[in-house]
Amino acid sequence: MTQYLRFGLLACCAYFMCMAVAHFFGIKLPILFVYFDTPFHAYQDKIISFAVLAYVGLFFLASRDIKAVPVALAVLGLTVIGLASVNLSQALASVLSPGQATWPYWAQTAMIGVIWLTLLTLYLGRSRARQG
Repeated sequence: MTQYLRFGLLACCAYFMCMAVAHFFGIKLPILFVYFDTPFHAYQDKIISFAVLAYVGLFFLASRDIKAVPVALAVLGLTVIGLASVNLSQALASVLSPGQATWPYWAQTAMIGVIWLTLLTLYLGRSRARQG
């Protein structure tokens, strides 16, 4: 595993840990809280914080064992698809104020997509890095 890939996976651990803390304490900051300006229930955010810890564990494992990287990439890719489906959903539209923009959610979804693409590129490029 290249140092860049390991660093990227560990950076994801840190990102998801910050996200878990933000959800646990209800700190609604964009980037750490995708739907930061929508109605919420505190208990739901606590549940999300515990679920996000699974991402921390998965990405930490992937940083230690290359065999876990494809699973981490699949989960992150599915997360992007899931967020996009929420962004397009009537369920989200029903809790937004009239005229409220969804671009902040799309920007954060795209950011996570760029992280996925970067990690995928590093993972696929690792064999070339070993040969070079």
